[in-house]
Amino acid sequence: MSSIWDQANPQLRDLVAYEPGKPIEDVARDLGLNPDEIVKLASNENPLGPSPKAVAAMTEALSMAQFYPDGGGYKLRQAIAEQNGLERENVVLGNGSNEIIEFIGHAFLKPGDSIIAAEHAFVVYKLMATLFGAETIEVPDPNFVHDLEAMADAIRPDTKQLFIANPNNPTGTLVDEASIDRFMERVPDHVIVIFDEAYHEFLKEPPNTLKYVREGRNVIIMRTFSKIQGLASLRIGYGLGPASLIEVLQKTRQPFNANAIAQVGALASVLDTEHQAKTCANNDVGLQYFEETFKELGLEFVPSHANFVLVRVGDGDALFADLMKRGVIIRAMRGYKLPEWVRVSVGTPAENERFVSELKTWLADHPVS
Repeated sequence: MSSIWDQANPQLRDLVAYEPGKPIEDVARDLGLNPDEIVKLASNENPLGPSPKAVAAMTEALSMAQFYPDGGGYKLRQAIAEQNGLERENVVLGNGSNEIIEFIGHAFLKPGDSIIAAEHAFVVYKLMATLFGAETIEVPDPNFVHDLEAMADAIRPDTKQLFIANPNNPTGTLVDEASIDRFMERVPDHVIVIFDEAYHEFLKEPPNTLKYVREGRNVIIMRTFSKIQGLASLRIGYGLGPASLIEVLQKTRQPFNANAIAQVGALASVLDTEHQAKTCANNDVGLQYFEETFKELGLEFVPSHANFVLVRVGDGDALFADLMKRGVIIRAMRGYKLPEWVRVSVGTPAENERFVSELKTWLADHPVS
């Protein structure tokens, strides 16, 4: 009997599916732990939860769940556009910003094309390119920072997309506006540059990439409500770009891809600047605490501009497994070709202290050379 793989698209055979951070419920069930005593610092989620205003708006919207959502996302797209000094035609909604990556693939990738990404960038760029039969050119990132000059050098005639995650996940590093400007001067018209700005709201002085949208360049800016707004479970994100480019992406979108509850929650979150400020304040304190602690422990880490820190612990898989047994979930980095490293998200002060306490216990028996 022939294998189903003989019928499947060949690029899927060796594709390794994306593995998200372990959910609290899974860890509790698998290890027999009390879910209320588990701390999850694995997925860069908002430890303060969603905006109370968003919760109230979503709760009210549940009573209308029998109706289909606004397929065009009028109110949310309008609010996003106004916040960024753009028009509604410059905004496309996605089922998380991941879906925007898929839209761009549907619209512009075919077998034999190539995309460019940094070596230690979000793995979904490569996974999505593989689904469309495209090659991923991974450019080394010295000191875990995007090397934009090298990325520009890597562009080929078959290159259709180039991804810049800024700040980058999982490294937390940032490329400045001057470097981006020099890079954009070198990008040919056949390449679409995608700025993945999932952690944009945590930046005090973010690089201005919106100017490229206003100039009509082949640029897409991706942002999300999963991080600072705390709506990760609702899967809602968006893309910003020139109206002509967004028009193409809209044609790849499934009807009602952004559900009504997500749209209402996202709209309330956009307007709740107080909750965003509280989240940023908590994040600043947490980053400082982690980085000072890692210095005291003599651990190598990457200073972060996001809401997580990448730290070298010797054996990332071992630390991940050991802490999970004790009810602390972090993220091992072997999937990013960094087996000696882990990524830890900023939690509440109590959650951060719990992680550090467990880390110190583990390091006593596993010193880092």
